[in-house]
Amino acid sequence: MVAPNGARRTRADHPALPVTLDETVGTARACHAAGADGLHLHVRDAAGQHSLDAGRYREALSELGRAAPGLAVQITTEAGGLYDVAAQLTCLEAVAPEWASVSVREIARAPELADRVYGTCAAQGTRVQHILYDTADLALLRGWQARGLVRHDQTDLLFVLGRYSTGQVSQPSDLGPFLDALPRGSSWMVCAFGAAEHACLREAARWGGAVRVGFENSLTDETGMTWADNAASVAALRRSLTVAQAPCAASLSHPLSPMPIGG
Repeated sequence: MVAPNGARRTRADHPALPVTLDETVGTARACHAAGADGLHLHVRDAAGQHSLDAGRYREALSELGRAAPGLAVQITTEAGGLYDVAAQLTCLEAVAPEWASVSVREIARAPELADRVYGTCAAQGTRVQHILYDTADLALLRGWQARGLVRHDQTDLLFVLGRYSTGQVSQPSDLGPFLDALPRGSSWMVCAFGAAEHACLREAARWGGAVRVGFENSLTDETGMTWADNAASVAALRRSLTVAQAPCAASLSHPLSPMPIGG
């Protein structure tokens, strides 16, 4: 999956960061051609600010479906410091997307709405990917699953290695605590920040995880060289994943976790 812009960065951070719909569509096509299977979609308002506007989402989903058929598109419900849980729920209800990312930590700001959030997604067929920043988030999610607030088939996870902060650099070892606590049978993905982004993603792939790459999380390669655009980062990651070590083969000796994953 490619996450080409996020909620915070602008073209002041990188001139090729997509902000408008046309730029996002162009980036999606280029990244799909470079090997991306999916796109994590953020839309911006007329001022370039993060938005959960349903109309903008519907327009973007329509254009992406036309321009990049076969590319799975996931919308974000990220608050971005602007939206409360009620607004996130309204977005999900109005857009009814095929796929959405939902932060457990953000929904916990209004736990009385959790049942409606996850129930709405189940009723309208929206696949949910739970955004998790640490194992406390994972424990909260498992508690909600036990109570039936999160439905039994809503098991997709995104492990965020690090934080959205200036100068954040993730490391492959940051994956360890998540692997130790990972429920068996979960579908999981990883994103990471800074120059070690690709190294973190290669480690996740080695353990059977899916990976998310792009300018939302990192603008540079492992030497600190700035990527020309999102597609360049996607293509480089694809090349580096061509020889992946099967997770079960290394599970007993892997330094990050003693628990075998998959296999």
